[in-house]
Amino acid sequence: MNSEIQTQALAAERALRLNVVARTLLVYFVLAPFGMAQAFDSGSTGADGVLNPAVSTEIVLPPSGILNYSSINIPAGVTVTFKKNVLNTPVQLLVGGDATVAGTINVTGRDAAYTGTSGDGNQADDGLPGLGGPGGFDGGRGGKDDAQRRADIVAGGGGLGPGGGLGGTTRGNGCYGGVFYHSVGRGGGYATRGGTYQGIGSNCPEGDEALVAKKYGGPALIPMIGGSGGGGGVGGATFPGSGGGGGGGAILIAASGTITVAGLVDATGGEGGDIAGTNAGGRGSGGSGGAIKLMATAIKGSGALYANGGCAIANGARRGYYECQLTYYGGSVGRIRLEADSITFNGTSGPTYTTGTPSAIATSGIPSIRIASVAGSNVPATPTGNADVTLPATITNPVTVNFATANVPTGNTIKLRVVPAYGDAVEVLSPAITGTAASGATSVSVNLPQGPSVLQAITSYTVTVAQAESLSRFAENEKVERVELVASMGQESTAQLITASGKRYTVPASVLQLVGLAG
Repeated sequence: MNSEIQTQALAAERALRLNVVARTLLVYFVLAPFGMAQAFDSGSTGADGVLNPAVSTEIVLPPSGILNYSSINIPAGVTVTFKKNVLNTPVQLLVGGDATVAGTINVTGRDAAYTGTSGDGNQADDGLPGLGGPGGFDGGRGGKDDAQRRADIVAGGGGLGPGGGLGGTTRGNGCYGGVFYHSVGRGGGYATRGGTYQGIGSNCPEGDEALVAKKYGGPALIPMIGGSGGGGGVGGATFPGSGGGGGGGAILIAASGTITVAGLVDATGGEGGDIAGTNAGGRGSGGSGGAIKLMATAIKGSGALYANGGCAIANGARRGYYECQLTYYGGSVGRIRLEADSITFNGTSGPTYTTGTPSAIATSGIPSIRIASVAGSNVPATPTGNADVTLPATITNPVTVNFATANVPTGNTIKLRVVPAYGDAVEVLSPAITGTAASGATSVSVNLPQGPSVLQAITSYTVTVAQAESLSRFAENEKVERVELVASMGQESTAQLITASGKRYTVPASVLQLVGLAG
C-alpha cells in the first residue's frame, strides 16, 4: 500500500517526507474443470449500489480503494474521477452485474505547472510537479533558481515511483553526440524504460544507461500499480526549472456480467511543465502511463482505452514525435489488460492491450508495507502528511530504516528509494523479510541527504496460483514447450518460458513450484 508523510524543512534539521509503496493485490485463481465454461465472479457485495451519475462527479475512494457496485452506467458526456485516499491505492471497481462506460473514467496523471514567463503569473507554483493519478506517482520538482548555478541548488528532483525519471543536473551532455541534455528531466518508466518507447539506452554510452528510468511490473498487472512521475528540469539563473508530469493512475474494473466501453477509460501520464524567460532552467519530462485492467465474463465496445506516457511542453504545445517517443522527454507507456471469456472489444487502445481468460478474484488479505522507523524515530501508523518525522542535522549517516509488512511472503526483499527534493535518487535493497507472512520485518542502512526527501519502500512477489494452472497463463496464453532455469550470483533464480512460436517470457522460478513443477 502507499502512505505519504509530508515533512517541513526546519533550520539546522534534516526533514524527511516518507512515501511508502507496496502495490500488491493478492488474487486467488480458481479454475473450472477442463472443457467447462464458468461465468466470472467479481466478488462484488453490491454495498455501494448503482453507479449511474447524471453529471460529472468525483468519487472519494475508501481507504481500501475498493468500491462494490451492483451495476455501473456512465452516460455519454459524463466524466468520473476519483479523489485519492491516504494510502493512494489503485481504484478497484467491483460490479455484480454489467458495467457500461459511454462517458469517461479519468485516472490520468496531472501536468506540471508552467514556469517563468510561460507561467500564470503566480511564481509561487513555479517548479511544482504534476500529481500522479490514484495509484500513480507524482513528478519531480524543478530545480531552484540560482544566479551562481550551484549544482546542489539547481538540480532537478527525481520523479516518484519505481520508474521515476531522473531530475535534470549540471553534468555534461551524453547520448547522440550531445543531444541527450542533462539539464532536462528524464521521462518516467513503466512498461518500457523511461525517456523512450523504443529504448534510448541502446544509443547511449554505458555511463548514460543509468540515467534512463527503469521498467517494472508485468503485462498481467499483478500486482496493480500505476505510472511513475517524470523528472524535474534543472534550475536556471533567474527562474526555476519546471516539474515533471505525474504518472497515470491504476484502475481495475471487474464485472460479473459484461463490460462495454463505448466511451473512454484514460490513465495517460501527465506532461512536464513549459518554461520560458531569460536565464530560465530546464524542462520537466512526462510521467509514464498508468494501468487499466478489465475483468468480466465478456468485454465489448468500440470506445478507447489509453495509458500512454506524457511528454514535455514547449511554447504551449506538446513536443514532437522525436522528442516524446524517441528521446528523454517522453514517459513510458503504461499497461492495459483485458481478461474475459469473450473479448469483442474493437476500439482504440494505446498502448496495445494484452488478453487472458479470467478467474475468480478475491480482495481479502491485501498485502501492505510501511516504513516503521527512521534512525530510531517511529513513523506514525496513520501519518498526517505534515511534519510526521523530523530528524536533527546531527544524525550520523548511515541510518537504519525499518520496515513492517503484512500479508507479504517472507524471503522477499524490499527496495528503498530515497528521492531528495533536488538531486539524484538513491536505491538500497534490503535483506530478506523475516517473521511470518502475516507480520514480517526487515531493514536497510542508508545515507540520508540534508533537507526534505521522499523515502519509498517497494516490494513485489508472485501471487498464489492453483497448482493445476497451465504455464501458458504466464506466456500470454501461448503453449509453453520448454522451460529454462537461470541462476545469477546474488539474484533470485528465474525461469524462461519458451512457447511454441519461440517467444520467451521471464518469470520467477517460484512460479514453477506454484504450478506443481520442480523449481
